[in-house]
Amino acid sequence: MDIRKCAAEAIGTFWLTFGGCGSAVLAAAFPELGIGFAGVALAFGLTVVTMAYAIGHISGCHLNPAVTIGLAAGRRFPGRDIGPYIAAQLVGAVAASGLLLAIAGGAPGFDLAKGFAANGYGEHSPGQYSLVACFLAEVVLTLMFLFVIMGATHGKAPAGFAPLAIGLCLTLIHLVGIPITNLSVNPARSTGPAVVAGGWALAQLWLFWVAPIIGGALGGVLYRWLSEEPSAQVTGMPRAAATP
Repeated sequence: MDIRKCAAEAIGTFWLTFGGCGSAVLAAAFPELGIGFAGVALAFGLTVVTMAYAIGHISGCHLNPAVTIGLAAGRRFPGRDIGPYIAAQLVGAVAASGLLLAIAGGAPGFDLAKGFAANGYGEHSPGQYSLVACFLAEVVLTLMFLFVIMGATHGKAPAGFAPLAIGLCLTLIHLVGIPITNLSVNPARSTGPAVVAGGWALAQLWLFWVAPIIGGALGGVLYRWLSEEPSAQVTGMPRAAATP
């Protein structure tokens, strides 16, 4: 595994977590000028669009363990590289959450107990949705996210537009899922805030690993079934090109 690919994944996941969760923690309910759910959804989408153009050619810009596993399930990513990618994504997400805490804690009245953009179900769901409802939502929304990623990065898809399609898809599923779970579809994004918030967020974190990974794997397999022809690996630069 090329260390530069892992570094790119760590930086990209840092940006996704800091930009997306930061918009929720710092700007969603800002007095009179808050960006609300729609603004947070757009922020998450923009982090993916910007990073896909910045690092897509280096690492493939997964930024998400469920994406990495889903691409591997769809035979678009080598299984031997799953572990290093996920480790790098977790480093980026936890680092972003720590920095966000340092910034948010500088405001009077900051209350970590409000959740810190952590994902939750039951009484910790924004809309008080049940465990089953949250599980189903996370599985289905992650499945469709992987389905779009597989299609947008396919060799016959319009060249250069994959980041836009993927970023807009992430925006869309956030518009649907924020009221349900604060939307995860990304175990790394869930882990960063949960580590900072602790308590119930860590206790409920299991769901935001299990459901997205199931959904991601199903999405990768489903798209591969629809389109069996060989297509490019979503790994960024080839190994040979990565060597000076």
